[in-house]
Amino acid sequence: MEDVDDRADNSLLNKLIRRSLVESSQNVEVLQRDPTSPLYTVKSFEELHLMPALLKGIYSMGFNRPSKIQETALPMILADPPQNLIAQSQSGTGKTAAFVLAMLSRVDVKKNYPQCICLSPTFELALQTGAVIEQMGKFCEGIDVVYAIQGNRPAKGTIIEAKIIVGTPGTVMDWCLKLKLFDVEKIAVFVLDEADVMIGLQGYSDHSIRVKRALPPNCQMLLFSATFEESAFCFAERIVPDPNIIKLKKEELTLKNIRQFYDFCENREAKYRALINMCRSITIAQAIIFCQTRRTANWLSQEMASDGHVVALLSGELITAQRADIIQRFRDGKKKVLITTNVCARGIDVEQVSVIINFDLPVTVDGLMDYETYLHRIGRTGKFGKKGLAVNLVEKRFMHILQDLEEHFGIQITRLDTGDMDEMEMLCD
Repeated sequence: MEDVDDRADNSLLNKLIRRSLVESSQNVEVLQRDPTSPLYTVKSFEELHLMPALLKGIYSMGFNRPSKIQETALPMILADPPQNLIAQSQSGTGKTAAFVLAMLSRVDVKKNYPQCICLSPTFELALQTGAVIEQMGKFCEGIDVVYAIQGNRPAKGTIIEAKIIVGTPGTVMDWCLKLKLFDVEKIAVFVLDEADVMIGLQGYSDHSIRVKRALPPNCQMLLFSATFEESAFCFAERIVPDPNIIKLKKEELTLKNIRQFYDFCENREAKYRALINMCRSITIAQAIIFCQTRRTANWLSQEMASDGHVVALLSGELITAQRADIIQRFRDGKKKVLITTNVCARGIDVEQVSVIINFDLPVTVDGLMDYETYLHRIGRTGKFGKKGLAVNLVEKRFMHILQDLEEHFGIQITRLDTGDMDEMEMLCD
């Protein structure tokens, strides 16, 4: 399981590398506050009757039409009178743009005091949200943002005049309750982003609830979470009274588009020879090679580079900005092979990935097969309805783990002789 820091880093990573919205195939389930009310959706931003300057800002960001979640969420959150919303949305589906649009639509530029608050779990994510606000609102006169983050401590007696406050829960709580830098009774929109990450951070859920309790009763509450696990949903219900709810209907990753093979190897060096044979024999658009440890990933990247292969190495020891740069270069096709640990197993979609190679099978700390990680690893291929290919290089001492894998998923993984060039070429058919 990912810990809280991993989820926060992965969320930031996705924000850094997304250049366009993800086309999700998942269906949206809507639970309206008033079940008798008609459910409105929009297929264009013009249908929302936005201010021309705001519409111009949306188009300048490359949004041509609303994403799936925006189609349903925007009419709700822009309605008059305002409605509260709890929404499940993965990174890249346009949820940040949705709540930013809500904040910008509610701001009265003639009033020089904070009218919107957005809470994020880390200061890096807060900065990313602020950048979206500034970009979408760049044609709107009088829109300004202030960052309530660690290290930004206004002098005592300062009165905040910026229309929108973006920050982390603890600092925002200090600004409004302890330092009294603005009148919290005048806040019109309260956004809580990445709720599932927030509740795992020390004190952040309590800080968020304390800020919420200080808000006026008519303040619009918008909460977004990537997951709707029980803890996240209970937290959401404590924050958001009488909400509309948008959930993604559960859609499990499947193996139907992915051909899976294995080859038994005596040791690490034999696995390396098998890997090189594949690289020489298979026409690969782009490939991701997964290793169990950073040490193996570092060793493998050095070996492949010394043999003349152009590879990129992605591991958790890199800072988020460095990882984002590596992934972007891979997505742009500047590197054809990406070597990584499980840090890249979730959430990073590259359309051109045709082959996944498990240099090591994923195992738990107890040495058991990690089925969920395996599924997410090979799920990096076979995207967008295309056929994918996954090859597992298995040392003979791990044969029982492979058998556990087949039994768990009810599949048969085909034996592949990576030393047989004719057999290898057949993989391309």
